[in-house]
Amino acid sequence: MCGIVGYIGSQKASPILLAGLTKLEYRGYDSAGIAIIEDGKIDVQKDQGRVSNLYKIKEIENLNGTIGIAHTRWATHGTPSKENAHPQTSNNGDFAVVHNGIIENYVELRKELEEKGYKFFSSTDTEVIPNLIDYFYKNDNKNQKELKFVNAVKNATDKLVGSFAIEVLSKENPDNMIVVRKDSPLVIGKGYGENYIASDIPAILSYTKDFYLLENLEFALLSRDNIRFFDKNLKEFNKKSDTITWNAMAADKNGYEDYMLKEIYEQPTAIRETIGTRVNTGICKFDELNFTKEYLQNLKQIYIVACGTAMHAGLAVKSTIERFSKIRTEVDIASEFRYRDPLIDDKTLCIFISQSGETADTIAALKLSKEKGAKTLAISNVIGSSITREADYSIYTHAGPEIAVASTKAYTSQITLLTLLAIYLGQVLGNVKEQEVSKLVNEMLELPIKVEEVLKTTEKVKKIAKKLYQEKDVFYLGRGVDYTTAEEASLKLKEISYIHSEGYPAGELKHGTIALIEKGVNVIGIMTNKNLVKKTISNMEEIITRGAVTTAVLSESIYKDINTTIFDNLIIVPDTDESLSSIVTIVPLQLLAYYIAKEKGLDVDKPRNLAKSVTVE
Repeated sequence: MCGIVGYIGSQKASPILLAGLTKLEYRGYDSAGIAIIEDGKIDVQKDQGRVSNLYKIKEIENLNGTIGIAHTRWATHGTPSKENAHPQTSNNGDFAVVHNGIIENYVELRKELEEKGYKFFSSTDTEVIPNLIDYFYKNDNKNQKELKFVNAVKNATDKLVGSFAIEVLSKENPDNMIVVRKDSPLVIGKGYGENYIASDIPAILSYTKDFYLLENLEFALLSRDNIRFFDKNLKEFNKKSDTITWNAMAADKNGYEDYMLKEIYEQPTAIRETIGTRVNTGICKFDELNFTKEYLQNLKQIYIVACGTAMHAGLAVKSTIERFSKIRTEVDIASEFRYRDPLIDDKTLCIFISQSGETADTIAALKLSKEKGAKTLAISNVIGSSITREADYSIYTHAGPEIAVASTKAYTSQITLLTLLAIYLGQVLGNVKEQEVSKLVNEMLELPIKVEEVLKTTEKVKKIAKKLYQEKDVFYLGRGVDYTTAEEASLKLKEISYIHSEGYPAGELKHGTIALIEKGVNVIGIMTNKNLVKKTISNMEEIITRGAVTTAVLSESIYKDINTTIFDNLIIVPDTDESLSSIVTIVPLQLLAYYIAKEKGLDVDKPRNLAKSVTVE
């Protein structure tokens, strides 16, 4: 849940570290700090609050060291404070560590170290790590400094239970840095006479395009000109680097006021890129999947498992997968799935969705499914992420870096990819008619243009936002896939505006929800299904008679067929196939949440208490 940056080379490290932290601030922003080796000691500077606070520390300006580590924190242990900020150091100041993840057994380790004379000055789980390293380093009389350093880090991590991505500096080894990961992301960028480290690629993409993607319990000993890799048994091995083709500008705002707004407007491109070359003469291609007709015919069920917005993407496509595959499909919340002993066996396909590919609950659910014999398929936006390395199969959205905490383009890209997957499953099984597939594929190819058309409604959405931004409660209603859109729209509003909102199935109004409706309450109804629109309008009329203020999100054909004068506000979206309608209807509702938050003067990219990549339970 935190951001990590590191640098070792010939340049002054502090500007590179601060720039990297700024790009990673969506990962955590309650405190930040850096550690630089200079003049035979480790100089640590840190503060509570945003990364911008570090720029105000005069001592940082005077640091000229060329090796350093940095961290921006999202608190899990201990309140946000200068004492709890990273880097954390050993008692003697010989070692400094930054850490992303959670050490589950830190209480026991802390007690052990206290018995050995170590003192603790923070409430963090991280502080045990540099002191463990110090203990093992002091008690190693066999090895020379460099290998002594590696051994100490290895012995320390052997004691850790939980997840971690760690960078370590040693005063005794001023020309080296060690990094290691387990269940938390960490990448190394390869330069010429210099190397970079980060928890996310965009933080250092402007410096290099060649990256090493560390696997679990791989150690890297970095110097300026070399990187030595060791496995969990400290056996040295050679590792191949990967070239990342992202443009570094993709991680910048490109003139937009906020990353979220930029990413909303990037959705047509993200959808096009996700469709990519997967559609060829009416056939959906997934060459990386070797699913046979026999394997799919033997499946009893498909599970889609995810958290938050990714889970909503699964719900949006559930019926489409069932329609084409004729296989019972369930969507489950990852944090619940793994604890209810789900009925999984080798006749189950489990699909896991995570934008970052590092969502802890989703990865844990994936591992459980593999243990029970199921085939696992990961859907992620990040190549080489943890979830894709754990799964039997992986397919990718191509949304590009998503920086804002509230997901937008990843969501619509996930729905796009899942729909293509649904068609693919149906084609392998021979369950779909060519005409039916052709119609849906053509609709998908038109999606980018239709989303661009929706984005032209921005001014109308802004006006509605000005009416709603002072509300305390907002309700979203829908039926079928429109109900899924209602849930996702409600989540977006909650995430960035802090307005209480709920998404409800419109047909459930009479079963309790209508008790919440009184004069002046705002209700947003989503109506794109011709077969269900009359019933939804009936539900909307019930709340109008009770004084609700209503906004209707309608497809064009429905707008032409019904009396819209009963609604206070209207948003019209292009017609599209029902299975894809959530893509066009969510876009104006993403904009609505965005402009409501802007009217309230809130930071839309970094909403309170949230972080982009939820790498802990």
